[in-house]
Amino acid sequence: MKRVTMTDIAREAGVSKNTVSLALRNDSQIPPRTRERIQRIADDMGYQRNPIVAHLMTQLRSGQNAGPKATLALINANKDKFAFQQHPTIPTYVAGCKRRAQHLGYTFDTFWLHDPELDGERLNRILHARGIRGIIIVGLMNTNRLPRAFAPTWDAYPCVVTGVRTREPALPFACTDHHIIALRAFEKALELGYQRPALVLDKTIDDLVEGRFTAGYQIGQSSLPQRKRLKPFYQVTAAKSDPSLFKQWLDREKPDVIFTLYNVVRLWLSNLNFRVPEDIGLIQLEWRKDRPEWSGMKQHNDHAGEAAVDMVISMIHSGEVGVPEYPKATLIGGSWTDGTTTRSLIQSIEAERQLAN
Repeated sequence: MKRVTMTDIAREAGVSKNTVSLALRNDSQIPPRTRERIQRIADDMGYQRNPIVAHLMTQLRSGQNAGPKATLALINANKDKFAFQQHPTIPTYVAGCKRRAQHLGYTFDTFWLHDPELDGERLNRILHARGIRGIIIVGLMNTNRLPRAFAPTWDAYPCVVTGVRTREPALPFACTDHHIIALRAFEKALELGYQRPALVLDKTIDDLVEGRFTAGYQIGQSSLPQRKRLKPFYQVTAAKSDPSLFKQWLDREKPDVIFTLYNVVRLWLSNLNFRVPEDIGLIQLEWRKDRPEWSGMKQHNDHAGEAAVDMVISMIHSGEVGVPEYPKATLIGGSWTDGTTTRSLIQSIEAERQLAN
């Protein structure tokens, strides 16, 4: 009889393999009801944990390592050498990677992918000399293609990307579910009473995630009549130099709430004498601690970093190296947080009542 795996359970439960792994060990990151449901499915399917692997992983998670700590490589793939410290998003991934690695008894050596003195052959020699067995790549922001000069590295080591899905080469990855982030934000906007939601997003970013922000937005729009389906505004970079582009779009589409990744949108609206949220609402698709007043979606990018560590360690133990034929993925769901940039449900009801009168 075929042995039941966590992949089988994940498929049956409609969740990721990482969620199953967390649920089966009663991790508090998974809601109690979800844990119970997954554990019940596992029992019904006859799942049995490998006692040797289970004991090893228990030791790793509790910090009871039999030997010295191992080292992983954390590669900064951003063009900015200091992105791990200075970028508005990337440090969150890094924090998750480091937190999970430390918990499992690993440390990181960091490298910059755009170091002019570094290529795949030289990096491989360094990794071999330091006894590094696995790689996590963080920081891709303008492209989902990695430099060909590092092909020898991707071929020789277990590699996982966090933040985006890469195309060349196509590596295993862990990132937020951008499609669900946009769709859940759209659903929340409708719940709050908004009727003309719109998307303001730089086209480069949407291309980086292969259109998944737009896809979630368009699925949300399918629930609206045609006259309320607004065209997205993709000229963010150009509008930073010429805000009139944004004004022209705003006058044409007339949204009552905007989904975006950019704080500058609020400045544009203020300069046009729009009040937030009285005249128009704003929803941040990547809520950040430095702007707690915004309503929006928490992407939980630190958990994506944690998942990447789990993935690469699993690959190390399984002896997986090189670019896989079928890259595995772990997608992290988002969660809504209330702020002052959207009206409350009570305010929406009152506004509708006033319009009706």
